[in-house]
Amino acid sequence: MAEPWLHIIGIGEDGMEGLVPATRAVVEAAEFIIGGDRHHTLAQNLTAERLAWPHPFDALIETIEGLRGRRVVVLATGDPLWFSVGARIGRSIDPSEIIYHPQLSAFQLAAARMGWSLPDVETLTVHGRPVEQMIAFIQPDARLLVLTTGAETPGQIARFLTDRGFGGSRMTVLAAMGGKDEQRFDGTADSWGHTVPAFNTLAVECIAAPDAALLPRVPGLADNLFQSDGTMTKQEVRAATVAKLMPMRGALLWDIGCGCGSVAIEWMRAARYARAVGIEPRPDRRAMAAANALALGVPKLELIEGSVPDALEGLDAPDAIFIGGGLSRETFDAAWAALRPLGRMVANAVTLESEVELIALHRAHGGDLVKLSVHRAEPVGRLTGWRPLMPVTQWSLVKR
Repeated sequence: MAEPWLHIIGIGEDGMEGLVPATRAVVEAAEFIIGGDRHHTLAQNLTAERLAWPHPFDALIETIEGLRGRRVVVLATGDPLWFSVGARIGRSIDPSEIIYHPQLSAFQLAAARMGWSLPDVETLTVHGRPVEQMIAFIQPDARLLVLTTGAETPGQIARFLTDRGFGGSRMTVLAAMGGKDEQRFDGTADSWGHTVPAFNTLAVECIAAPDAALLPRVPGLADNLFQSDGTMTKQEVRAATVAKLMPMRGALLWDIGCGCGSVAIEWMRAARYARAVGIEPRPDRRAMAAANALALGVPKLELIEGSVPDALEGLDAPDAIFIGGGLSRETFDAAWAALRPLGRMVANAVTLESEVELIALHRAHGGDLVKLSVHRAEPVGRLTGWRPLMPVTQWSLVKR
């Protein structure tokens, strides 16, 4: 096993004084120190050669590898393994060669300032990422701690909250926590107007108005929350479909014939870091899917132009596949071959021709074959009656 030569050290606003003696000694003995301008400012009066974050940031690993065997320190903010650079480095360099030195994270400091219990809080980051991804966490009475991208982020989040009927939510921006210049800004989403420092952490206590949009993370969002040309997988069937797909943390879904993206979007909302690729030949539907993904808090939905099975070539192997359009034996064969072990396959059919194909696939491969029938109560003159939706034949199975 290689000897550790790389130290990744969390540093706070109190700089070198806030480090325990053993960690401080490591920094003082370093030959090279890598960090951002802020980190270098917090670690003054050292003899090591200073290196700034490389551009692009992906070049960081190459820079570090070039110093292998020297005494190298990478400075990060707070806990290097909590939404920070330590995890990125640890995926590329053998962890046995690294020693991590955590400091109090911004989440811990913010929770202490707010008097919130961390297990009861959602910890999020939009630092260097699409701000819209926090939308999926807006829930009545939820408490959110958010690492922001800059001074403008709290205002953006205030608009997201207000637009969804959470304008009364209490917001607190905390900056320079633990340092002599610590600042706090309080307000509500619907009247937020503070000018805040660029480096800040946001605390949100979500308060819903009576007419607030309720967007649970379990599948089955209302159909009217999606832009659609009417061909989408409807709410009740979508809930059953996503349940069979079994969203899991970090798992990848292929949504074949994704249309307006409703299944892929619900998949991504249902589990942290779940990913999805939507394959859709029509540009108007891809545009709707992209708009829906942004509005519902999963801006990282990847959309691919093309027809199956050709469009599947070269994609990362999926953990789940939904075939909502373009069903054929050729498509199934290509998708099934790519599906990872324990992967979930779900295919829905509304036409007789597609149903015949599903029955044949069920006979050949097993799994569950069900008919989903939904009736919705609608006005019939001055009275009310049941109006049926098109029945859906659903075939699902797990790859063993």
